[in-house]
Amino acid sequence: MKAAIMRAFGDTDIPQIEEIATPKPGAGNVLIKILAAGVNRLDHYIREGSISPDIPLPHILGADAAGAVAALGSGVTGFEIGERVIPAPGFPQKESEFDVRPVVTAPSFALPGLGRWGTYAQYMEVPAPFVMKDDTGLSPEETATLPVALGTAVRALRDVGEVKAGDKVLIQAGASGSGSMQIQVAKVLGAEVATTIRSEEKRAFAESAGADQVINTREQDLVAAVHDWTGGPGADVVIDNLGGDVLAQSIEAAKPLGVIVAFGFAAGPQVSFDVRTLFFSQKQLRGSMASDPEHLAWGLEQVRAGRIRPLLDRTLPLSRAAEALQLVATNQVKGNVVLLPWQD
Repeated sequence: MKAAIMRAFGDTDIPQIEEIATPKPGAGNVLIKILAAGVNRLDHYIREGSISPDIPLPHILGADAAGAVAALGSGVTGFEIGERVIPAPGFPQKESEFDVRPVVTAPSFALPGLGRWGTYAQYMEVPAPFVMKDDTGLSPEETATLPVALGTAVRALRDVGEVKAGDKVLIQAGASGSGSMQIQVAKVLGAEVATTIRSEEKRAFAESAGADQVINTREQDLVAAVHDWTGGPGADVVIDNLGGDVLAQSIEAAKPLGVIVAFGFAAGPQVSFDVRTLFFSQKQLRGSMASDPEHLAWGLEQVRAGRIRPLLDRTLPLSRAAEALQLVATNQVKGNVVLLPWQD
């Protein structure tokens, strides 16, 4: 099979296409023919070595995919060859831990593309309990935008942020793949949503995702704009996709007793803030990473009902994986980029 192989950490020209052996499904596993593979910013961080320099090389990136059943390992039932499926974006490697929830707390949890070989290939092997049937009615490239962004958005907003109807929610970086999906999930939960952009050309896209208020942080003071939007107290919940220097602003933008969910670090992994802004007003800083299959299943129900839609920016052949990663890393994407492993 063809796969985008990373043999070193770096930038721009990594990974490269190579021919490697097609896996055979072991007992209890499903071999999936990958029809489309989603590209996430995390993939870029892994590529450059800022996540972990200890990942064994060679390596295959990618956590998102949509595909079809190619073969079944012994003992697997309930699937048919050729049936459209979605692999869960992360699962334990040990069968004894398959029922652990949150799944990310399982000691053997691994994210495809990080803890094990990922989706930038023509085939992948996945334990059957973490293969979901794809009845969305979407094209593979549309479906491939969903697993990571949708599942993690549901967990971050519904479970960790405890967003409820009537809440005012601030989502940082609303034109990103994660941010635009978080806007949609927040709206399904009944919240009013403000989001941030850094370029006016992304305003219309953020609004199309459902944002009620769009704040250009190059032109407006974020905290003042949020307090004005909420009428004074600040947001009930803030989803901070950026980290770095932005986290301090997210904390200030939350109301007393509000919740700030640390979700990413596009602005940098090191943060600094005055702890008094947190404890005097009794705000809560929480972290959220990954999702359970149940989160993705709930999100896919909303997709089938037409309440959430994929936000696909463009598709590229697998041979242009390095270019796709660069587009995401340099914020040239509105929504998601998807790789097509069978396209020349």
